[in-house]
Amino acid sequence: MMNRVHRTLCSSRLWAKAVARELPQVLDPLPLGERVLEIGPGFGATTEVLAGRVPELTAVEVDQASARLLERKFAGRAEIVHGDGARLPFTDGRFSSVVCFTMLHHVPSVAAQDELFAQAFRVVEPGGVFAGVDSLANLGFRLLHLGDTMVVLDPQRLPMRLRAAGFTDVHVQHVPKRRVRFFARKPG
Repeated sequence: MMNRVHRTLCSSRLWAKAVARELPQVLDPLPLGERVLEIGPGFGATTEVLAGRVPELTAVEVDQASARLLERKFAGRAEIVHGDGARLPFTDGRFSSVVCFTMLHHVPSVAAQDELFAQAFRVVEPGGVFAGVDSLANLGFRLLHLGDTMVVLDPQRLPMRLRAAGFTDVHVQHVPKRRVRFFARKPG
């Protein structure tokens, strides 16, 4: 759930420009492969960047209205699926990589986040990667999320949680009170 101010910001051109400027730095070192799944694209700023970089992109969005908007916006460039990241409607090993950007804090509980991690593990092929970035709590972030779902990741516990989902080669970087970035690989 997102409040009106948060929705306005995330659907703005200002946000899209910031994502277009910063996301390539996150993506450049990642071995995404041919078939990428994005979980939680929201209004599509990250999807726009990904669509120009990968051969086959699928995005799963939990909000039905947002999924419909994304279907129109990315017709012919990405497959958009209305669904829940904690219950992915895809076959095992379908994707070369799974990514999520600034959305995990909107997953309603730690248990649901863990299920999302398990689902990412299930749908990524052996040797494939799961990677993402999410925001950490600070005063501005908390104010932006008044009335929102906000379950912030604990960077200290994240490696353990990703390993519990089955991932290896887990790397977590964080800038205190700003963001956490992670990369993990499915064995194989």
